Amino acid sequence: MYEWIKALHVIAVISWMAGMLYLPRLFVYHCDAEVGSKQSETFKVMERRLLKAIINPAMIVTWLAGLWLAWQGGWYVSGWFHAKFTLVLILSGVHGFFTGRVRDFALDRNTRSQKFYRILNEVPTVLMIGIVVLVIVKPF
Repeated sequence: MYEWIKALHVIAVISWMAGMLYLPRLFVYHCDAEVGSKQSETFKVMERRLLKAIINPAMIVTWLAGLWLAWQGGWYVSGWFHAKFTLVLILSGVHGFFTGRVRDFALDRNTRSQKFYRILNEVPTVLMIGIVVLVIVKPF
C-alpha cells in the first residue's frame, strides 16, 4: 500500500506544482487586461477554475498522502523531513496568498504590478527545488 500512496502523492504534487506555477503567470497577464473587459472576465474564470478544480484538490491530496507516508515510513523523526515539512508549510502559505489574489482579481481590487507577479512566480519554483532535494538526497 505504501508504494501506491507514494505514487498518489507524487501525482498530487505534480498537479499542485503545475497550478502553482501557472496561476501567477495568469496574474501577470491579467494585470494588462482592462477592468470589466471580456479578457479580464475570462482571466477571472480561468483563475477560479484552476484554483478550485486543480490546485486546491491537489494540495489536499498532497497533504493527506504525505502525512500518511511520513507516519508509515517513520520519516517524521528525520531532520531532512523537518526541513521539508517547513518548506511545504511555506508553500501552503504561498497557496493561501494566491487564493487571496484570485479573490482580489475577481473583485477588481488588484493593486499589484506585473513585476510583482513575475517575481512571485519564482517562489514556488525555489521551494519545489528545496523540497525535491531534501526528499531525494536526504542530506541530514
